[in-house]
Amino acid sequence: MSSSDITLWTGILLLVVDFSFRVLAIIVVPRNRRPTSGMAWLLAIFFIPYVGFLLFLLIGYRTLPRKRLEMQDEINQFILDTTDGMERVTRDSPWPTWLESVVQLNRNLGAMPLIGGNTASLISDYGQSLAAMTAEVEAAERYIHVEFYIIAFDPATTPFFDALAAAVARGVKVRVLLDHVASLRSPGYRRTKKRLTEAGVDWQLMLPVQPLRGKWQRPDLRNHRKLLIVDGRVAFMGSQNLIDASYNKRSNLRRGLQWKDLMTRLEGPIVQGLNAIFITDWYSETHELLLRETEPMHERVIENELDCQVVPSGPGFEGENNLRLFLALMYYANERIIITSPYFVPDESMLYAVTTAVERGIHVELFVSEIGDQALVYHAQRSYYEALLRAGVKIFMYKKPTILHAKHFTIDDEVAVIGSSNMDMRSFSLNMEVSLMVRGHSFVQEMRAIEDMYRANSHELLLDEWMRQPLRSTILDNLARLTSAVQ
Repeated sequence: MSSSDITLWTGILLLVVDFSFRVLAIIVVPRNRRPTSGMAWLLAIFFIPYVGFLLFLLIGYRTLPRKRLEMQDEINQFILDTTDGMERVTRDSPWPTWLESVVQLNRNLGAMPLIGGNTASLISDYGQSLAAMTAEVEAAERYIHVEFYIIAFDPATTPFFDALAAAVARGVKVRVLLDHVASLRSPGYRRTKKRLTEAGVDWQLMLPVQPLRGKWQRPDLRNHRKLLIVDGRVAFMGSQNLIDASYNKRSNLRRGLQWKDLMTRLEGPIVQGLNAIFITDWYSETHELLLRETEPMHERVIENELDCQVVPSGPGFEGENNLRLFLALMYYANERIIITSPYFVPDESMLYAVTTAVERGIHVELFVSEIGDQALVYHAQRSYYEALLRAGVKIFMYKKPTILHAKHFTIDDEVAVIGSSNMDMRSFSLNMEVSLMVRGHSFVQEMRAIEDMYRANSHELLLDEWMRQPLRSTILDNLARLTSAVQ
């Protein structure tokens, strides 16, 4: 066979392989995936075939390892079984007629029951939140459960770490969970681990990416939850990480960036619901089930009691629990929807829910930051502003150099949702999140005061102003929007 024949047959073979590869991608990639996500992956594989294929193998699947999923299913079922019949709420006159179906939706998705008899207060000041959590740790008598996406030992968090060490010294059991990749990327990671060890804390990494130790899953599946539970008596949850408000990064310090978050302090039976989330995550990482520290949810009579429901979400659940909850509430709104999200990159269903609400005559506001800390997400978010503004959504941009990192929204004067979940495809599909749905006029009014404060420190983005954006910004926004669908 001549060299020209070899070249010809080699070329034919490569074409056949290339064609087969593309056909296989069309069969495999879109399976059980959103059409937008499937199309984005196919475009990546078709235009940069080898790089795209390798990326797909690395981060193309949103599922956790089978063993971890089995453990998640086991503990989820345990929680459902042990909380059956605990829906102790008063269905009085302010009870919205539609709320019953939302509660049932959450329950079917694997959430805790809706439980009454709770109190909650909001903390919007970053330093005050750290101080309040530290004070509860100092008062702990039996156990402390700490779970944060990012934990860092720095001057701002030193009092909290010192309180943990003092608690261990007086015989309190202290357990800490921190996300591996997120904390690893934060300055002072080794110093943080060393301080936890020196304090005698029982700490574990969440979703560790340590292939040499046999610990591996898709590296960008992260545990994004933020929780503190003390003695089953009091809990904190929300958007704030356990780190300085600048996140200790040089680029943030150079730009003068400061994060603004919102945490809620809770007492009542719902504390055990939040503790169940910690127990789930602890079991997933250690195989240790902390049943001995669970306790019954005792009823009590209090003024202005709140009905609360804990809604966990993430790749360990079959459905996108947080997205389904958010959509249901938005479609049930009768008067107004006010959303605060630092990373608002909606999928098609969320975009339709928001814009449809305006078409139904609902007043809709969206609070975002004037500047961003993550370029791709920031530009992807901006790509939706024109459609939102044209639909009639009012967009308020919190003034720089503050990054408005709070994650919450209110529906009419009836219901509020607060937690760790952003309104983007990462939080809906890839991150483990926890949301708290609260029904109670007093809590919504407290949230209204927070929204008024945001409004006073923001400027409203108008359509005429937005349409004067330079072409280069529009191009960047649209490109970032395409990458946001690759998941």
